[in-house]
Amino acid sequence: VDIFPKMEEFLMNRSSPGLSIAKSIDGFLKFKTAEGLSQRTIASYEYMLNHWLKYIGDRSVSEIQASDLTGYMAWLRTEYKPVRFNGSKEPLSAKSIRNVWVTFRSFFGWLHVEFKYTNPAIEITAPKFQTHPVETFTKEDVEKILKACVFSRESQTEERKKFVMRRPSANRDQAIVLMLLDTGLRATELCSLTINDVDLKTGKVTIRHGVIGGAKGGKGRTVYLGKVARKAVWRYLVGREDGDDPRAPLFISQADRPFNKDSLRVLINRLCSRAEVKKTYPHKFRHTFAITYLRSGGDVFTLQSLLGHGSLDMVRHYAQIADMDVEQAHRKASPADNMRL
Repeated sequence: VDIFPKMEEFLMNRSSPGLSIAKSIDGFLKFKTAEGLSQRTIASYEYMLNHWLKYIGDRSVSEIQASDLTGYMAWLRTEYKPVRFNGSKEPLSAKSIRNVWVTFRSFFGWLHVEFKYTNPAIEITAPKFQTHPVETFTKEDVEKILKACVFSRESQTEERKKFVMRRPSANRDQAIVLMLLDTGLRATELCSLTINDVDLKTGKVTIRHGVIGGAKGGKGRTVYLGKVARKAVWRYLVGREDGDDPRAPLFISQADRPFNKDSLRVLINRLCSRAEVKKTYPHKFRHTFAITYLRSGGDVFTLQSLLGHGSLDMVRHYAQIADMDVEQAHRKASPADNMRL
C-alpha cells in the first residue's frame, strides 16, 4: 500500500488557502523531526506554538498578520503569568521572548517555503536582551555541596542535643555532583547515560549519538572522568542491585526511575539550598568545568570537543572569562621554539 499521498493531492493541499494553524503546527513539527532536530528543540517548538495557538485560536494561517505576533509577544511581556516547575512567579525573561520570536521565524519561514504563504514574522525586529554573565561555583561552594550530599540538616529538639544524620542517597548525590563538575555534561546528557556508557577503568564516558544520548543536536562525543569522580561513581554503583547491568540507567531516583532534567534540577536545588549556596542549577557545573579547565592549562579546541559545541563562539567566551595568559601559553606552545629551529 502506498502510504504517501498522490502528487496531485499533495500539490492541491500545498495551495489550499484554508490550512489551519493547528494542522500547520503538526506538519511543521513532523518536518523538523525528519530534518534531524533534537527532541529538546522539537519539544520547545511544540510548547511555544501550541501556547500561541491557545491564545490566538485556530484559524487559517493565511489570516495571520505581523500584528497578531507582536500582540502576543507584548502580552507575554506584560500580562502573562508563567507557571513554573519551581514555583517561581517571575515574568518571562527577555531571552524567553526572543525564543518565541525565533520560533515564529522558523515556523512561518517553513510555511512560506512549503506553501508559499506570506511570512509575517519577517517584518518583526528581533527582541533585544542582555546576555547574563556566566556564573561558576567556587571551590568552597563545591565542598559545601558535597558535604550537603552526605548529611541532613541539623535537627533541633528540646529533649536531646542537636544532631545530623547521613542521607541514604549520599553516594549517589556525590557521584552526580562530581560527574557534572568533572565532565561538563548537560543535564539531559547525564540523565541519558547507562552503566555501559561509563568505563570506570579508563574514565571514558560515551555520549551516544541521537536522541537516546541526550546531546544537543544529537551529536555524540566522548568525555572523561578523573580519579576522584570515578571513585565516587564506583562507590555508588557497588551499592546498587543492578550495578552490573550495562543497560541500566547510570543514575536512578529513590523510586528506581532514571532522572530527567527536571528531577535533576530539583535535586541540585535542594542540595545547594542545604549547603546555603545561592543561584544553583545543573548547567552551572558545566560553566564551572569549562572555566576551571581553561585556568588549569586546557586548550580551547579540546574544550570545544569535550563540551560538544559546534563552533568556538561559546568557548571563546569561556576563554575571556578565564583570563587566559596568551603570552605564557604561546611561550609554552611556540612551534618554532619547540622544533628547536
